[in-house]
Amino acid sequence: MLNALSNVFKVKELRKKVLFVLAMMVVYRLGAHIPVPGVDAAVLRERLFGGAAGGVFDFLDLFAGGALRNFTIFAMSITPYITASIILNLLTVVIPKLEELSKQGNEGRKKIAQYTRYSAVVLAVIQGVGITAMIKGFGAISNPDFFNLFLIVISLTAGTAFLMWLGEQITEKGIGNGISIIIFTSILSRFPSDIYGTWRLLKAGTISVLNILIFLVLAILIIAGIIFVQQGERRIPVQYSKRIVGRKVYGGRSTHIPMKINQAGVIPVIFASSVLLFPGVIAKVLPYGWAQSIASMISPGSTLYLILYGLMILFFTYFYTAITFNPEEVAENMKKYGGFIPGIRPGRATVNYLDKILVRVTLAGAVFLTIVALLPFAMGPLTGVNISFGGTSLLIMTGVALQTMQQIESQLLMRHYEGFMK
Repeated sequence: MLNALSNVFKVKELRKKVLFVLAMMVVYRLGAHIPVPGVDAAVLRERLFGGAAGGVFDFLDLFAGGALRNFTIFAMSITPYITASIILNLLTVVIPKLEELSKQGNEGRKKIAQYTRYSAVVLAVIQGVGITAMIKGFGAISNPDFFNLFLIVISLTAGTAFLMWLGEQITEKGIGNGISIIIFTSILSRFPSDIYGTWRLLKAGTISVLNILIFLVLAILIIAGIIFVQQGERRIPVQYSKRIVGRKVYGGRSTHIPMKINQAGVIPVIFASSVLLFPGVIAKVLPYGWAQSIASMISPGSTLYLILYGLMILFFTYFYTAITFNPEEVAENMKKYGGFIPGIRPGRATVNYLDKILVRVTLAGAVFLTIVALLPFAMGPLTGVNISFGGTSLLIMTGVALQTMQQIESQLLMRHYEGFMK
């Protein structure tokens, strides 16, 4: 492992990418400590993280890496961009023009990415206005005149826009998906305080060493399960017919289509978490008793929340898989180059076969993803240890780390260096 890690820094281009990602992570954490001017963070901590809906803001703070609790310029984190991505992905299926753009290759994807950025800024402004109005009602703004309110909205929006740009820079110039790495960094930054909190509970006698050992065993089993499913795939055999072009013979070889059990990765978990946060946030803002009751009902860990969370993970797993894997396109490309699945006729029969396999494989991945996301909610009551909503944290962190490692692996193998996975 140490030898493989040293190989990363032997390749100049790869070394630059890894160091760039690490530098951007440091920049992100520095920015997460710049406070929004004119706001009393202590008052907000008391109002936002207490009461029935406190769990909702705790969950939001998980994605913000503590920036919401301290109300810094990154308080809204990258959630407006994630919401904009969900909306654009849904509209791609509904609006023909967007669907046409998605099929135009790299140029079409750039155009959709541009629409996503504009939508994210608009959503950030709306969310910034809502948060500013909420904290004004809490009396957390020292001088609530128009200029100060405008400055707070601009600071929050600029923070989200900067994170969006930072994520794109990591994707373009570094290793891995930039947005996922920002969320990874946010969750990772919470671990020292969580470990310290667990140590205090241990010293106070609230939990025992046995509780911690049980938690660690469960966490290791979950991580192993995530890796097993992420790496698992169903291989569809494909045979290519021989073609004679001039004096050369092409084709005549056997290969396979790797159909991953979980093609969507950790995207469904991130999407489901983001969608479920907003009703609780809105209910918290409204100064009515029934709104607080709704906030309590859909707070993380409640029965209704777990049901909705599980259903949304299932939905987004199928939805995102349908976007990334198109059976009709795969069947058409196979037919174009003389390929066929043994025992299956080319054309519509191949599309139906691939679609049937995709539904079954995705069901296994979606169910496992849902179980892994929901099961750790029982880890807190069972062990007494609560590490930043362990299930979602472990799922996202393991998934992001695995995807990033796979990219590093492919770059090392391409340059004939030994990788991490043997």
